[in-house]
Amino acid sequence: MYSFDAEKTASAAAEWIRNWFEVNGKGCNAVIGISGGKDSSITAALCVKALGRERVIGVMMPQGEQFDIDYSIELCSFLGIKNYTVNVGAAIDAVRASLSELGEFSQQATFNLPPRIRMATLYAVSQNVNGRVANTCNLSEDWVGYATKFGDAAGDFSPLSKLTVAEVKAVGRVLGLPEKFIEKPPIDGLCGKTDEDNLGFTYAVLDRYIREGVCDDPDTKKRIDEMHERNLFKLLPMPVFEPEIGQ
Repeated sequence: MYSFDAEKTASAAAEWIRNWFEVNGKGCNAVIGISGGKDSSITAALCVKALGRERVIGVMMPQGEQFDIDYSIELCSFLGIKNYTVNVGAAIDAVRASLSELGEFSQQATFNLPPRIRMATLYAVSQNVNGRVANTCNLSEDWVGYATKFGDAAGDFSPLSKLTVAEVKAVGRVLGLPEKFIEKPPIDGLCGKTDEDNLGFTYAVLDRYIREGVCDDPDTKKRIDEMHERNLFKLLPMPVFEPEIGQ
């Protein structure tokens, strides 16, 4: 029977982060893109627990005006972490303008360009502050491909990628984060819809299917299965050609 111990998981995740930094960046800082949503907030809180607030750096990356950036500012203040704001709007506009000869920008390119530029920005910050970039994806979103390859799906270490949305929220509560950062509805920032609106089902339904294999609606089950299969390539290592080399 499925069970989840949030307190044990939070402690184990913090220890895992400490151990990872000992091997892969002793004395380095954790650099996190702060959106104000649950995943980046809880990743930041875990890093503070693991490394101390003085070694955690938040980066806010609005695309022009961001109506909910106050959440990100409050989160950094609550955790007491150093933070920077880098407006990526001009960079995104410049790339799109440079590609004008392609004609109308596709929907996929429109959706995926901003997170890829944000990830490039995070690495630029990281390499100037002796940092390592945190990946903030969770298992539920990864399961159905709700992440941008080489965008928000990138990073140097990933403390949440094996936890469902419900489990991530439970860890956030154990860490003492205010409810506003845990239950803020994730919005795509493009069409104003929530993630669940775009997916066509709730995270509660998805989480239950992932952990218990149960989905009451056959159409929803079919949709989840199709999305999972179609997006598996995002989770696998890059295929590499292995030549036959003579001895």
